[in-house]
Amino acid sequence: MKEFELKYGCNPNQKPARIFMADGGELPLEVLSGRPGFINFLDAFNSWQLVSEISRALSQPAATSFKHVSPTSTAIGKPMSDELKRMCFADDIEGLDSSPLALAYVRARGTDRMSSFGDFIALSDICDEVTANVIKREVSDGVIAPGYTAKALEILRTKRKGTYNIIKIDKDYVPSEIERKQVFGITFEQGRNNIIIDETLISNIVTKNKNISSEAVMDLIIALITLKYTQSNSVCFAFDGQAIGVGAGQQSRIHCTRLAGNKADIWNLRRHEKVLSLPFLDTLGRPDRDNVIDVYISSQSEDVLGDDVWRRYFSKRPEPLSEQEKSDFLSSLRGISLASDAFFPFGDNIERAHRSGVSYIAQPGGSIRDDDVIKACDKHGIVMAFTGVRLFHH
Repeated sequence: MKEFELKYGCNPNQKPARIFMADGGELPLEVLSGRPGFINFLDAFNSWQLVSEISRALSQPAATSFKHVSPTSTAIGKPMSDELKRMCFADDIEGLDSSPLALAYVRARGTDRMSSFGDFIALSDICDEVTANVIKREVSDGVIAPGYTAKALEILRTKRKGTYNIIKIDKDYVPSEIERKQVFGITFEQGRNNIIIDETLISNIVTKNKNISSEAVMDLIIALITLKYTQSNSVCFAFDGQAIGVGAGQQSRIHCTRLAGNKADIWNLRRHEKVLSLPFLDTLGRPDRDNVIDVYISSQSEDVLGDDVWRRYFSKRPEPLSEQEKSDFLSSLRGISLASDAFFPFGDNIERAHRSGVSYIAQPGGSIRDDDVIKACDKHGIVMAFTGVRLFHH
């Protein structure tokens, strides 16, 4: 297949639309089901690069959940506690512990479930039956992987009445060192961002505290690679082998940090016993539960707990999660990692990160206020490494 005709481009009025190889060669993919669109392919190609790079860096299966050309989360296939499975609505999945790839996707999908609704999925390894069953039950636009077992493909082809987008990518495909794109009829050309992200980027620790665990190094690598394929400006929080908060596409660095930090806080608050014990009606689906949890955790909890509404969602009215309870719970957190795609210009980013339990930071460095940022880290005992590498992605 040398080209693939698309229904339309980013919007229905943008026709004609297609993907093709400029050199006239074969596309390094097969469409096994469905008819992926312009944005689907943008998500697919960016997300595939992300998971394949993380898998190579950490020698573990990886998965990501993409929406509008940025990841909602990325994760590797680490075992999950019973609590984490409950958080991700995954405690009823048969055989989950037997598939590291399925664990990776459950983690990625479960991090920011509201943003992941209708996602495009990338898997670093051949999709197995367990992973296919997880995907089948979620609202999703499509999946890209280097292959599918016969049973997994059979399961996925039943999704959306047979129209679910399934892409097989050639795992050995290596693109040209030079990449091009057009904007306003003008062609841009640059070398591909082939920077290798590994533990060597975490070696230049500039803070007084230089004690960093191997788990934190792993989380920082995941955060940095995630940022490499996230629309800039961007900041990523990570913990226990997964991104737990991605702040993408903001003009201000502090807004990136606030957005990512707020998402990380929501992820952490889903672990609160009051949230895990919410008495949902059996008839309430997972997407509706996600929406209710988001409101329950927020300052507008009365929207789901009010006398006239709670019966729509719960078998009995739950006790509110007070601001003090939220503050106490979040203030007890430590050990979270944070990465930024460009330098922090002010120490306010560090103060915001500290409030969300950040203990480790990786950022390029190079600001005229680096000393102030280091001082803010030292104030809270945070370990910070200067990578010397900017990771803008547009």
